Amino acid sequence: MLPILQPWLWLWMGAALIAIFQTGPMPTYSTRALGVAWEMWNSGQFLVPINNGVPYSHKVPLLFWLIHAGWAVGGVGDVWPRLLEVLIGAGVLLLAQRLARVLFPREPQVARLTPWLLAAFSYAFLFGLQIMYETLLALCVLAALNALVGRDVGQRPWFAGFALAVAAGLMSKGPVMLLHVAFPFLLGPLWHPWARKLPGQWYGRGGLALLGACAILLCWVIPAALAGGEAYRQELLFMQTAGRVVESFDHAQPWWWYASVTPLLLLPWLLWPRAWQALARVLTGRGGVGTGMLGCWLLPTGIAFSLVSGKQVYYLLPELAGVAMLLAAGLGDSERRRARSWWWSGNWLLALVAFGLSVALLLAPGWVADGRIQASDLIELTRASPWFAVAAALLGFALLWPMRNLAQVVRQVSTVSIIGACIAYMMFAQTLWQRFDLTPAAVQVSAFQRHGIAVAHFRLYENQFQFLGRLQQPLLVLDDATVSEWARRHVQGRLVYTTRNLDPADLAHADLVQPYRGEWLLIERADVWVQRRHGGSPLPPAHPARRYPPDYWRYAAIDAAPAQG
Repeated sequence: MLPILQPWLWLWMGAALIAIFQTGPMPTYSTRALGVAWEMWNSGQFLVPINNGVPYSHKVPLLFWLIHAGWAVGGVGDVWPRLLEVLIGAGVLLLAQRLARVLFPREPQVARLTPWLLAAFSYAFLFGLQIMYETLLALCVLAALNALVGRDVGQRPWFAGFALAVAAGLMSKGPVMLLHVAFPFLLGPLWHPWARKLPGQWYGRGGLALLGACAILLCWVIPAALAGGEAYRQELLFMQTAGRVVESFDHAQPWWWYASVTPLLLLPWLLWPRAWQALARVLTGRGGVGTGMLGCWLLPTGIAFSLVSGKQVYYLLPELAGVAMLLAAGLGDSERRRARSWWWSGNWLLALVAFGLSVALLLAPGWVADGRIQASDLIELTRASPWFAVAAALLGFALLWPMRNLAQVVRQVSTVSIIGACIAYMMFAQTLWQRFDLTPAAVQVSAFQRHGIAVAHFRLYENQFQFLGRLQQPLLVLDDATVSEWARRHVQGRLVYTTRNLDPADLAHADLVQPYRGEWLLIERADVWVQRRHGGSPLPPAHPARRYPPDYWRYAAIDAAPAQG
């Protein structure tokens, strides 16, 4: 069957397209990436990424260039970047299936099951709704591995394709691309028949391919370093690689941290007993080219990432394709076995989880009413919980529908997982999205800038407003030592800040207030805010704060509370 006709492709893309358009760009990942792309586009400077007016050394530009390509055709907006992410995700599934087909040529069921297993990973599905670099990196990693195995593992690899894929990965996420593909290449003679036969050519041609990929990266790095200035040059060439490997200044975690978060990556298959049986079968069975390659890829790469100081859950997303292939290889031996009962199929645990979630969603409004649930985020989830409780129950019953063989059971679980992840995101969009939608604040900041009113951000700013407000100027970021002097020099200047606790005085003096994650985001005249911060009691403005959403339930309790300043 042609790849374009595969049911898993249309199922995954349909669910992803429905989910990704339920909300606007998510802060901070999507808004920051789009903000950088917008500043490059708006300034006409496409060589050096720009983040809030300064060169951005943390990222390389391929994703931004792909966004610009769509904008050049259809204009600036957030539709193309979202379509781009879905297309990249579909490409990951297609390349994973192609790699499985070459690695397991005598076991066609592995290639048939791999995309179903990969598409079902809930974390990867939800994270793929972000405008981020990891999905593009995963595409490049799989393209590089496909080139390394070539058309047939008994033949010479496509070293030119390997060079181009690695170069694309380097331009997508930087030198970390090498860590994802280094071990399958370095350990090639352990799994690749051609490399075992001709190790000199394997390492010689492969080494030249890697040098060529690095040379392509340098074609951007050198002019970008010259154009970005001394500070950008130092960070780009030294801090962003050595700093993360040795003593990360960002996302530092202990060496065992990935072991603690891996279960999150493996859902829902972690709760499917047949997956554990399949993994045990493939690990204890007779190894072949496919399992040998996966072992040379997944195990040393996981150890290497554990030794790197900087860690995030999504750093390991490219390796999920290898995990899916391992599971598919273990399941392949029993594909034709009968799945005559829901107990044998292993779906019972997932079904119990679905039914338990359904019951909790049905009971949640009552728990809110009698005070057993007081957390505001859980309270907001209960606004739509009865409808989603029905959906969870239906998914549970779908898991118990008997199937004839194990391959059908895999498709059953995968379908339910994809639909379930889509529904979960829809529930988030209907209940909690108002805490993440920064469009009102971004539009207000843009309006102030257009009227010549200076706007600054107090403390950490992660480029949340540049794209959403199509800002023409960067925001000055102030700290405790500089905010008072800035407020004195800008009498009408506005300050954007967040606070965990909101009281009536904040509502009385702010221009705008809205919930933001677990806090509140406010825009206020800077001199008034400084005066209040030091115990003063300035007169409130003539017009009350604009509140978003206007009917947000938490405002009523704040209005009823006594003012604190």
